[in-house]
Amino acid sequence: MLERNSGIPLDLGWVNRSCVNDQAVKGRIQDLLTSRTIHADHQVEWLVRSIQCIDLTTLAGDDCPSNVARLCSKAAYPLSDSIASALHIGNGLLTTGAVCVYPARVADACLGLERLGANIPVASVATGFPTGQTSLKIRLAEIEFAVQSGAKEIDIVINRELALAQNWKELYNELVQMRKACGESHMKSILAVGELCNLTNIYRASLVAMMAGSDFIKTSTGKETVNATLPIGLVMCRAIRAYNRKTGFKVGFKPAGGIRTSKDVLQWMTLMKEELGDDYLTPELFRIGASALLNDIERNLTNHFTGGYFLAEEMPMA
Repeated sequence: MLERNSGIPLDLGWVNRSCVNDQAVKGRIQDLLTSRTIHADHQVEWLVRSIQCIDLTTLAGDDCPSNVARLCSKAAYPLSDSIASALHIGNGLLTTGAVCVYPARVADACLGLERLGANIPVASVATGFPTGQTSLKIRLAEIEFAVQSGAKEIDIVINRELALAQNWKELYNELVQMRKACGESHMKSILAVGELCNLTNIYRASLVAMMAGSDFIKTSTGKETVNATLPIGLVMCRAIRAYNRKTGFKVGFKPAGGIRTSKDVLQWMTLMKEELGDDYLTPELFRIGASALLNDIERNLTNHFTGGYFLAEEMPMA
């Protein structure tokens, strides 16, 4: 069983001396995209594996019990019967990694999954998602509400003001309190990378989040102008690798925002394998925050087996 990250005391020396070479990052990504591709014969297998890593998400203002129930059904049965049969996947053997909703919809998601008999964790955003612009007391109370409602994973947002001001000690202290509020539920720390200005800030914020006990670090809320990009992903993966070498803890990674196509997900999985190894091709350590991605994967799998694509009206809604 994977040992959970318990965090370490804040190491400001490590954080402050960390710098990122932007040109080296660009060069590494270019190398990955040109020389590390998944052969066409294996892409179906990789796409099926990626489904297990999706946090199937709805974070809309008009979310209600009915569309959350539909989301749960899609998470429990992500592929049509015909495609699952062609892949020789038994009923209920393939599910998404989690269902992700707002705190107010956690109870609906838990009920929907229970009715389906699906053992899928419910993840909840919290702490004033997506901006985090509420008091710490309110942010902690929101975590506690989501956990009490049944959420097994909490996607918190960091205080970007503290990160931009390089006030790492206060950011660390906030995250430690959030981790405590999560209890046994896993904490995914959203860095909102599009608002951190540069790659060095992203690397440093990644380290602080892991030192505070984050189980996952996550790129974005999906609401920023810049979300998950491969260069940003590389920087966060290198932070994860450095933290593992120093502490022995393996922290998970979750890119979110802008990952919509099968091509996108194959590139991200290649990055995971090359930078962090095969363990990071499993839902225990790799998640993808997405809503439209699953439909594109199913369309491509349909094309592989039938030579045609589903029409939009033929696709089940996620």
